[in-house]
Amino acid sequence: MFSYSPSDSRRHVASVISTTAVFVLIALVLAGLMTQVISTMTSNANTIDDRRAVRAAESALEDIKARISSTVRDNSVWDDAYAAISSEDAATWSFDNWGKTSEDYPLYDGAVVIGRQGEIISAYAKGKIFDPHAYFGPSFAAQVKSAAKPQQDPSISFVKTPDGIAVVASGAVQPFMGKAKEDSLSVLTFYKLLTPAVIAEIAAQHQLTELRLEETVRPDLLHAVLKDGIGNTLAYLNWPSQSPGTQVLEQVYPYIVAAVLVLALFLVGVLLAGTAEASRLRGFATRARFEATHDSLSGLLNRSGLLDFLDQASAQIGASGPLTLHLVDLDGFKSVNDAWGHAVGDDLIRIVAKALATCHEEIVAAARLGGDEFALIQVGGATPRQIEHAVLSVFAAAFKIGGRTIEVGASIGSASHEQLVASLELLRRADIALYRAKENGKGQLVKYDPELDRDRLRVAELEKELRDALASGEVQPAFQPLVSATTGRITGVEALARWRSKNGPVSPEVFIPLAEKSGLIDALGAAILKASLLEARAWPGINLSVNVSPIQLCNPDFAPFVISTLNEAGFYPRRLTLEITEGVLMSNPDQARRAMDALKAIGVGFALDDFGCGYASIGALRQFGFDRMKVDRSLVWALEEGQGEGILNATIALATALGIPVTAEGVENPYQAGVLTRAGCDLLQGYLIGKPVSADEITRALVEKAAATA
Repeated sequence: MFSYSPSDSRRHVASVISTTAVFVLIALVLAGLMTQVISTMTSNANTIDDRRAVRAAESALEDIKARISSTVRDNSVWDDAYAAISSEDAATWSFDNWGKTSEDYPLYDGAVVIGRQGEIISAYAKGKIFDPHAYFGPSFAAQVKSAAKPQQDPSISFVKTPDGIAVVASGAVQPFMGKAKEDSLSVLTFYKLLTPAVIAEIAAQHQLTELRLEETVRPDLLHAVLKDGIGNTLAYLNWPSQSPGTQVLEQVYPYIVAAVLVLALFLVGVLLAGTAEASRLRGFATRARFEATHDSLSGLLNRSGLLDFLDQASAQIGASGPLTLHLVDLDGFKSVNDAWGHAVGDDLIRIVAKALATCHEEIVAAARLGGDEFALIQVGGATPRQIEHAVLSVFAAAFKIGGRTIEVGASIGSASHEQLVASLELLRRADIALYRAKENGKGQLVKYDPELDRDRLRVAELEKELRDALASGEVQPAFQPLVSATTGRITGVEALARWRSKNGPVSPEVFIPLAEKSGLIDALGAAILKASLLEARAWPGINLSVNVSPIQLCNPDFAPFVISTLNEAGFYPRRLTLEITEGVLMSNPDQARRAMDALKAIGVGFALDDFGCGYASIGALRQFGFDRMKVDRSLVWALEEGQGEGILNATIALATALGIPVTAEGVENPYQAGVLTRAGCDLLQGYLIGKPVSADEITRALVEKAAATA
């Protein structure tokens, strides 16, 4: 029989008491630990979020500076801008491209162009003229001065203005390719006011509730400092702490005082809340990383993300095949923006970005490097021809955007990753290949070859040699006779530029395009015109023809220069004929007309050169009032094929009907000369008549001719 003794009772009581005490002690310890954990988590969550918020605010300020800096760089490192700012039309050009845009452009509120001498070329704020020095204060001049040096990043600073704080970026206007000729350049400045709308956008993007821009810091609020270019504090971004830990504590606090079950649930809730908070912070970090390495418009990698990807991928080369970087530049994209606006251009960029990223199975990553330039990373053994076909097939059909039919093309430069080749070097090589692809006629792929670097070095050396040759007078005119088709008498000569360097003669097909690209064509044209006028003035009754490039004719100073050169040489203007191609009529008809009218007024004649190889129309012949038409040599040489005589006769008949005399070039045999004479061509030029020779040989030929007829 079981008996329950007092000792057992005491023992059970003691056990219950001890168990209770232990339980209470454990409960108290757990409660203390839980309280400490909750307190620590609350404090840390608040601190972490506060740090996140401060970093987000500082990142937002840097992002604003980076965006306006990138915008300034895109607009200042621009061949067209560099040429335009140095012209007489700089103010108008600046307004059309920047000043007018400032009225409603989201990336900047004002645009200022300061000349090399510190003069204000153009200054517009929201489309209206303003005084930047008065508006920005004395620091503006210092910033412009520091930014005027070529080959450097834009200068950026926050500035206090009458309208509030603005971020101001200044960059030297310089060519995209090659180096600027001046040590101090004109400077383009964009500024963006930190308006309430901008601050609200920052607050929305970075979850900074009640964000305000204020002149003083408030100790009860979080803040980020805005400083000017020399470190002076201008203002503060103030906002209250969101205190997410405190908010969580307030939500779960009522359950803390409940029973053990509630306490356990509370601990689970805290763990879940902590996990959620950590996940949220990881999400913030992931998004920040994504924004730092991706293009906001297309969603592709940006330049930084591309380089990071290349650095990581370089360690795995060979595992899945060789790595090749392809740079893709859209052909004709600028005209899309000009014709349809940037909104349509942005839609096109998104469509193209999506298509390029999936154009070939070996494309493992895609990036947008800015503007209309993309990068594709290929891992695998597909040939350049296969990649070229895949990329160009994206542009084979027109794009349909908002009911508009838009056609663009693409040029591709590629470079393969080799051992010890850094990512930046790989990018440079692909860029050189892309430049060659665009030079070769667009719509094709060019693969990098070391010869491309050597070509660039040779071009740079040849450009220097050409510059020196022009300075030393090595480039001189040669003269090719023009004779009457009926009498055979020399009635004129055409001046042709010839360069005999110390290493031998250089073909005009090499140095004339080089002069146009390097900005030396004006100097070359001036040298040939002056020299040929001085020589030809000694040949009475002989007319002089001189070729003029489209770049020369589009220079507003061209007509005054020709007039002054004629006066200095004492050359009768009616003996001079300037030969131009139809390209200038299409690229800049208004400037061409102004220059032609000014020179025709003093008697200078104009001939339309290379008629028959392009698109010149009857309307162009009438509109510009040409005094002569030169039939292109391709029509003359077609006579040998037995099927070009009809076209040639029709071409000359057209000119005859318009009352325009015709010169035929490229005449090489009597048969061609006979056909041309019968068709009504009055002047002949070519190797049958005479090759380009020196002025002394022309003089000797004229003397011999005069002696023979005496």
